[in-house]
Amino acid sequence: MTRVAPNTSFLRRASYVDVVPYVSDSALAPLHLADNTNVFGAPPAALAAIRSSTPQEVLHYPSSSGPALREAIAAYHGTKPDEVVLACGGDGVMDCAFRAFCEPGEAIVFPDPTFMMARYFALTNGLTPLPVAMRFDGSIDVEGLLDAPASLLYVCAPNNPTGLQPKASELRTLLERARGIVVIDEAYSEFAGETLVREVVAHDRAIIVRTFSKAFGLAGMRVGYAVGAAPLMREIEKARGPFAVSSVTLRAATAAITSDLPWVKARVQDAIAAREMLVRLLHERGFAPLESAANFVLVPVPQARAMADGLAQRGIAVRAFTKLSGIGDALRIAVGPPDAMGRVADALSEVAS
Repeated sequence: MTRVAPNTSFLRRASYVDVVPYVSDSALAPLHLADNTNVFGAPPAALAAIRSSTPQEVLHYPSSSGPALREAIAAYHGTKPDEVVLACGGDGVMDCAFRAFCEPGEAIVFPDPTFMMARYFALTNGLTPLPVAMRFDGSIDVEGLLDAPASLLYVCAPNNPTGLQPKASELRTLLERARGIVVIDEAYSEFAGETLVREVVAHDRAIIVRTFSKAFGLAGMRVGYAVGAAPLMREIEKARGPFAVSSVTLRAATAAITSDLPWVKARVQDAIAAREMLVRLLHERGFAPLESAANFVLVPVPQARAMADGLAQRGIAVRAFTKLSGIGDALRIAVGPPDAMGRVADALSEVAS
């Protein structure tokens, strides 16, 4: 009997036609530098907290708001617990914020290139993405962003995938003059040593997005958070749903931020030193990496996918980008221990030749 394919056209939303599901670029490699995670490891206190989790924490739903972790985050930033809301990773915060603050059909504006999930969550929430090309020097086009007819403005600081840090004066101008909500993604701010948390909390139309996936080394636990005025946090919590962060994750993240901040800060300094080393090694081999304030470096190359494949054959996973606005093809390489950086530079030079 001939099997007829079912008609699923009625299941498709028009705004989803051009959406491609996110798929990790590469499987875990012996030297995995594709995801900008903390290659130096996870905080010992967090690992101990995971090991000490109880059966009850697995059997029952977690706290819906995570009060202990919110209190710890508030202490970390010098804010109040009701000015913090948790979500499943920093991108979970973005998804909820876009849904909470924008009506379907409205537009979201962001610099281009930037974190790919800005466009993705715009489309999946029925919104129109409005990319604004960065300037020739890699700085954001402040006036272009402000002139866009958008309900929400997103900017990543430091930016992903370029690593460039917008000037504080540029971000403050966006906060002062934007017509709608401003979302500042500070996923990599520990490595830049800059944050606008205090200013944003005092603002009635802005939020900060942060994560435990980068400096805190807990990417596999999936926990991020927003910081902002309490009324905005309540709106994000409505969009998020009740149980976004697991009990074990709440325990691990709370241990990391309360008991292991010295460990985290030391690993941040290790990453900064590794970044400077990798940039120097790449320059010595004829590459021109972009200036970075994050825990990764973006390296313009010809035929990025082919070069990433060549590195993968040598046990090194990096992220390949093609046709980035104003840049072209490039490889994004997370930083790690010094011996790994030497290995990456040598392998990249070998593949290029």
